[in-house]
Amino acid sequence: MRQWTIDAFASGPFRGNPACVLEPMDGWPDAGWMQALAAENNQAETAFLLKTSDPARFGLRWFTPALEVPLCGHATLASGHVLFSELGVDAAKITFDTQSGPLTVRRDGALYEMDFPAQPPRRIETPPGLAEALGVEPAEVWAGPYLVAVLADEAAVRGLAPDIKSLHDVSRDTTLGRGNVGVAAVAQAGAGYDVVDRFFAPGSGIDEDPATGSLHCILSPLFAEKLGRPRLKFHQAYPGRGGDLECEHGGERVLLRGQAVTVLESRLRISPA
Repeated sequence: MRQWTIDAFASGPFRGNPACVLEPMDGWPDAGWMQALAAENNQAETAFLLKTSDPARFGLRWFTPALEVPLCGHATLASGHVLFSELGVDAAKITFDTQSGPLTVRRDGALYEMDFPAQPPRRIETPPGLAEALGVEPAEVWAGPYLVAVLADEAAVRGLAPDIKSLHDVSRDTTLGRGNVGVAAVAQAGAGYDVVDRFFAPGSGIDEDPATGSLHCILSPLFAEKLGRPRLKFHQAYPGRGGDLECEHGGERVLLRGQAVTVLESRLRISPA
């Protein structure tokens, strides 16, 4: 069975966020086997694909090294890239059936475009302990599936060195979710993008994620309203890599656009359980 490692939301190799994608299977393996393989791969996400009777429709599940997640942007982008570019699926778009409903990927020039559910957050008071965990006082705090701290400027986002365990505890207690936190700020003038952000995901077994589609389902509606336009460029400033996303908010959906690069093709020498 073949497996690819794809850098997603990446302008070139060794940027963006790596995801492993297995070739489509006839049936779902045992969940414990999928989780063990994701832990073995030790990437932010491993994507598993299920064949259907429609050659342009697949089941899709995502596993971090620690758990299965209900929504993942970069591994969906990576899966679309594998199907279009590695396996030659001939279709205008590919539909994935997931825990978050049907998700689509299509080519958009040099980019891939994904259609995801928007998740607008609500503004809340700064939770006790959040400023201490971040090491900086947020200008605003918003809550959705993840906690989001809006900071004063780009330098504050880039300079963060948070206490990951404390950040997890504060977010989990506030959102009653897994305990993940996004931070964001309007970009500095002339940056070439509109918003800079980072994502700390200890609740998903990842201290910091390099490029996160699901975070931008929250940030896109938030900053579309702040900046007064639906289409924005985001740069996720993971140290040493960095990911680039173009997002367009429209009602209950967000279009996420980005590039993907194949960096590795491998072959598993074990069979699904």
